[in-house]
Amino acid sequence: MSAAADTRAAADRAAADRAAVRALVGLKLRLLRNGLRRSRGMAVGYVVGVCAGLLVGLSGALGLAALHGRAGAADAAAVLVAGLTVCWAAMPLFFFASDESADPTRLTMLPLRPAALLRGSLLGGLIGPGPLANALLLTGGAVAAGRGAASAAVAVLAVPLVLLVLVALIRAIGAANARMLSSRRGKDLAVFGGLLFALLAQAGNLGLQSSLNGSRPGVDLSVLHPYASVVRWIPPVAALDAVRSAGEGAYLLAAGQLLLTAAVLAGLLAWWLRGLRELMVSGDSSTLLESSPAATARAEGWWRLLPAGRVGAVAQRQLRYAWREPRAKAAVFTGIGMTAVFAVLSAVQGWGSVYVVAIGGLMLGLQSGNLFGGDGSGFWMVGATLATRRDARDELRGRVLAVALYAVPVLLLFGPPAAALNGDWGDLAPALGLALAALGTSLGVGSLLSVLAPFALPADGNPMRNAAPGQNGAVMLNAFGSLVGVTLLCLPVGGLLAFLLLGHHPSWPLLPVGVLYGTALALLGVRIASGRLIGRVPEVLAKVTER
Repeated sequence: MSAAADTRAAADRAAADRAAVRALVGLKLRLLRNGLRRSRGMAVGYVVGVCAGLLVGLSGALGLAALHGRAGAADAAAVLVAGLTVCWAAMPLFFFASDESADPTRLTMLPLRPAALLRGSLLGGLIGPGPLANALLLTGGAVAAGRGAASAAVAVLAVPLVLLVLVALIRAIGAANARMLSSRRGKDLAVFGGLLFALLAQAGNLGLQSSLNGSRPGVDLSVLHPYASVVRWIPPVAALDAVRSAGEGAYLLAAGQLLLTAAVLAGLLAWWLRGLRELMVSGDSSTLLESSPAATARAEGWWRLLPAGRVGAVAQRQLRYAWREPRAKAAVFTGIGMTAVFAVLSAVQGWGSVYVVAIGGLMLGLQSGNLFGGDGSGFWMVGATLATRRDARDELRGRVLAVALYAVPVLLLFGPPAAALNGDWGDLAPALGLALAALGTSLGVGSLLSVLAPFALPADGNPMRNAAPGQNGAVMLNAFGSLVGVTLLCLPVGGLLAFLLLGHHPSWPLLPVGVLYGTALALLGVRIASGRLIGRVPEVLAKVTER
């Protein structure tokens, strides 16, 4: 009887696990279907994004297939898979919100066994436009690298195997990432890890571009051989390279490459399963209180430099958020990091100019594009105190002042190195003037967009997510509106700069002009926005609490 009972219990568990797997796959399908059930604008954006992604995947696949038979086609396929692997590994840091079913923290509270959760998430991860576009690219790579029937037979195994490794990789890193992001220190590490990845990616881009610039005219894939000779031994690149090995008659090598990738897949699944188990039973370390009385006492003195009244209090609060809130910190350091990348990239590639600091003014000024999103439901306390237009103006001035307090020093620090890199000290003053004009204009436009097009930051505190689910359209509208608005409003300053340079006049007056112009536009934007904020407090509160 005992054995029969155990058998029935095992059968019940197996049936429950199969039902859970089907439910998780159905969840992914419903998430895809619900992307079309939002507002008309969001549905159009969703369809356009999906079609664009599939078009890129199909174009890449056709381009790779066209390389079939050329020397170096297998090298191109190997480099492609290596690039895809790096992108999938980094995706949980930057685009974790793109697939809500990939977030294990949303599922670990359900009555699921880790193994069933793993199987369901793995199958769900294979569904969607992203995996389909990657499957197209991998198929194109297999066609490029293959030669003969043996290659085709190996490709039938290699392409799904590589896709499985990619999906398991992103899900395993996502589970590990979720544990890491449960602590403040982990969130800080994620911020700097993401920035480090961006810098390393740019360094790889520079190296590859340098190699391509030195290649012969036409389709010369020989420059990829040094890179391919290294990455083809690393799974999952090894699986796709097995297609080339089989085409060259090296069947044992091809089998070894497939087995090596399969072993890595098994290891990834084991790591992922262990991560899910730990995530299901471990506590959230973000609930632990961290305090440093000594640091707080030292920092108190700096706050006295801020203006008295509501402006200073709001600025102090915003600066504390910028330092303590991982999402705000990620935005700030992303702006600084992107400016540094542009400066170094332009100098190395030979099109550099000291005027690249103006990009920093724009990037840092865009931090004001959603001044209320970080408040979340706490915005009701701010809204309750906005009785007059003066209250609204002081609130916006304080928030804009906080952005300016770290953006202006960063621009002043970036200017001299940019001038030294490009050997153009004579244009440093007008470049800083243009950068400060762009910064002030961005602050003014950002204040207005914060009132007219606010959006909520995600509630989970992931520093690499910039919007709550379903609000990516508002983010794009906000960013596009900022770029267009700042560009148009900065045309007078740009026109003055062109007049001074083309007329061989001294260009240093652009520095005070830029400071005055930026300050005037920032104050004008705050003034206009404050008038709209009083009447839009309920709308802003509704938007920033949509999590």
